[in-house]
Amino acid sequence: MGNEIHQSGETVRFLIHLFNGRWFMVFASFLIMACAGATYLFGTYSKDIKSTLGYDQTTLNLLGFFKDLGANVGVMSGLIAEVTPTWFVLTIGSAMNFVGYFMIWLTVTGKVARPKVWQMCLYICIGANSQNFANTGALVTCVKNFPESRGVMLGLLKGYVGLSGAIMTQLYFAIYGNDSMSLILLIAWLPAVVSLVFVYSIREKKVVRQRNELNVFYNFLYLSIFLALFLMAMNIAEKQVHFTKAAYTASATICCVLLFVPLTVAVKQEIEVWEMKKLPVEEPSEVKVEKPKKALDLDLDLDQDKTTKLDQEEKERKSCFLTIFAPPSRGEDYTILQALFSIDMIILFVATFCGLGSSLTAVDNLGQIGESLGYPNHTVSSFVSLVSIWNYFGRVFSGFVSEYLLAKYKLPRPLMMTLVLLLSCAGHLLIAFPIPGSVYIASILMGFSFGAQLPLLFAIISELFGLKYYSTLFNCGQLASPLGSYILNVRVTGMLYDREALKQLAARGLTRKDVKDLTCLGRQCYKLPFVILATVTFFGALVSLGLAIRTREFYKGDIYNKFRESPESESVLVSDSRKS
Repeated sequence: MGNEIHQSGETVRFLIHLFNGRWFMVFASFLIMACAGATYLFGTYSKDIKSTLGYDQTTLNLLGFFKDLGANVGVMSGLIAEVTPTWFVLTIGSAMNFVGYFMIWLTVTGKVARPKVWQMCLYICIGANSQNFANTGALVTCVKNFPESRGVMLGLLKGYVGLSGAIMTQLYFAIYGNDSMSLILLIAWLPAVVSLVFVYSIREKKVVRQRNELNVFYNFLYLSIFLALFLMAMNIAEKQVHFTKAAYTASATICCVLLFVPLTVAVKQEIEVWEMKKLPVEEPSEVKVEKPKKALDLDLDLDQDKTTKLDQEEKERKSCFLTIFAPPSRGEDYTILQALFSIDMIILFVATFCGLGSSLTAVDNLGQIGESLGYPNHTVSSFVSLVSIWNYFGRVFSGFVSEYLLAKYKLPRPLMMTLVLLLSCAGHLLIAFPIPGSVYIASILMGFSFGAQLPLLFAIISELFGLKYYSTLFNCGQLASPLGSYILNVRVTGMLYDREALKQLAARGLTRKDVKDLTCLGRQCYKLPFVILATVTFFGALVSLGLAIRTREFYKGDIYNKFRESPESESVLVSDSRKS
């Protein structure tokens, strides 16, 4: 009886350890990120908004701009994260997600009176802004917990965001059938519920160093690739054969199982950590002998560091405005103002304006692109799923490959950004000059390049400006994206599309008042807009190349050396040697 009680108590203690562990936190972050990409589904349900509310393309693109504005202006979530715990950040995000998208669903289903355009813009901006709280809560915390694997971590987490569009498409087919209005309802409740379930699992842990850390992330990568391939297979199968409700349910069930397989990897790692804790502890003197001199020096200076910490923080507050234009070396901790006014950040801002601004414009218009070229609705949904799936491949590819090239060849990460933007140019040109089947290829290229840009941007910011104010800086880094989206999507693409649509109406002897929604058909609808997007993206590639040249000496050094020299890392290495 006593043995059973002991085993029961041991099990409870392990479960507490598991749910508080770093690796379970990574798994929880995967699920949160897998539901945080609702903004990429705008191309699927935007036609419902356009038809039920009678919008023209310029108005719809204005709505798309406010979606992008909400999705990319995450400074508020970053500042809140600086002064509140992570659970509070995730809870705010859940509430915003539900309120924003639920109000849109009530509107398109006619359950509330038709709102004004500014109200719709507010609803979608609030809903889209919630993903910044998920990003800040889960993604930033993971980067701080795994600083040496930040490129890999960013690639994986943003990869799951990329897959979220295809994942939620499978779920909504299984739950609601082919009803794109109900997709908005799914977007409202599912991400909110998932974030609330894992709200206490996401927290910042002590930075530790494990020798097999990268191998574990590769295991996560293989599992996520298998999920992506399954989603692509389902995407192809749905175009070839008619899926019944039962078939969609089976597909969604398999998808959910694949989402939870990484939990086995997390549990295995937490068991190893648990077993390590149960090993007999050596005599303090023996540990002290093995401890490196650098760690001993840090211990001796610990009291002095604590004494001067408040004085240093006070000095930083007083001097933050005086040192704006006197930043530290690259890789050290910049203040927020030093980073924002640095030449490197300005270059990143321009490259992001051109690259992400063009990519967001292309993704937001994908539904109307398919419509203008005569593709049926089901095929347009396939384009959106293709963008989502290849968005994932772009994210994990840029995360893992840029990390490999950086470690092995010291290749500057901004150079990878240049290559990705050149690939995006090719996708834009395939839309501008379409041939049979070119939209499929363009969806793949645009999805891949769009996905690859974000992990690279976030990793570059963390490497050049440090991690101290990363919660705020990584949100500031993408501010150029909604600005680019507004100019390129609303002021360029939307207006040129409407101008071409009005020409077609005039040719038929009709005026704008004679039709409910303004629709353009034919190759000319998006030809000029996408030539402009390709040109802007090419300019962004040249700007990014300039940053690669500026930072080549920095990337030739060991940019992660300071994390390997931390006291926490040293203590884990002692434990490893004791285990062996």
